Amino acid sequence: MAAEQPSSANEYILHHLTFLQNKNPQGIVDWSVIHWDSVFFSVLLAVLFGGSFYLAARNARSNNGVPSKFQNFIELLIEQVNEQVEGAFSHKASALIAPLGLTIFCWILLFNAMDVLPVDLLPVIAHGAGFEHLKVVPSTDLNVTFALSLTVFFLIIYYSIKMKGLGGFIGEFTLQPFSAKNPIVKVLLIPANLILEVVPFIARPISLSLRLYGNLFAGEMIFLLLAALTLAGIGQLSHAGGWALLIVQFLLALVWAIFHLLVITLQAFIFMVLTIVYLAMAHEHH
Repeated sequence: MAAEQPSSANEYILHHLTFLQNKNPQGIVDWSVIHWDSVFFSVLLAVLFGGSFYLAARNARSNNGVPSKFQNFIELLIEQVNEQVEGAFSHKASALIAPLGLTIFCWILLFNAMDVLPVDLLPVIAHGAGFEHLKVVPSTDLNVTFALSLTVFFLIIYYSIKMKGLGGFIGEFTLQPFSAKNPIVKVLLIPANLILEVVPFIARPISLSLRLYGNLFAGEMIFLLLAALTLAGIGQLSHAGGWALLIVQFLLALVWAIFHLLVITLQAFIFMVLTIVYLAMAHEHH
């Protein structure tokens, strides 16, 4: 914690990896623990996303047909998402799919963009306000990434049953990939089909959440390591080579921040595309 001058790099990093929570968890899984910082920034960024799109839509009706740069940007995002939806669906998609894809991309992009803020900026401000810990990147919280992926997972189940019926949905797990004309053989193949189909189906929300979490957590760790090294460099300014060390660390942090901009955008895009693809598969009859 920068405000308390941590005695070691380990202390500094562990402090920044600790959530602002209502209580310490009892065991590995404790459903009563709430990460208030994740909740706050998730809601704040949702309001920012929704409010900015609302303003763009409102101004579009009042600017006499002359779009602003922000409106052009919003329209470009909408067009890109529509292209992804149209490319994935062989027939008319539900009116929910494109707005859902747009919301997922923009919301996760805002989550991830918090990672390029200086690691001590908001935590130091929060410390001044009396909060001991603060994590500002919601996508580095497994609770957040799993909540997003489980929402998509439940939509996959909903559309699968809606489009194919309960029997068709169950049939996808029991009648493929192995099939036979003989009814007895077909029944005997059900356990093998069930194992082969259920495992990848359940893996979808797990892979969605862990991919996003892992990439952003790794990026956060690198920023924290660079920040810890920078603090060490500041402490050595009175020694020979202290300034040179500090400059090198600053350049490394700058290079990583530029590269990380690509990572945070790519991860939001991948989450959106996989969501659209999974929902398209739920609509298709196999």
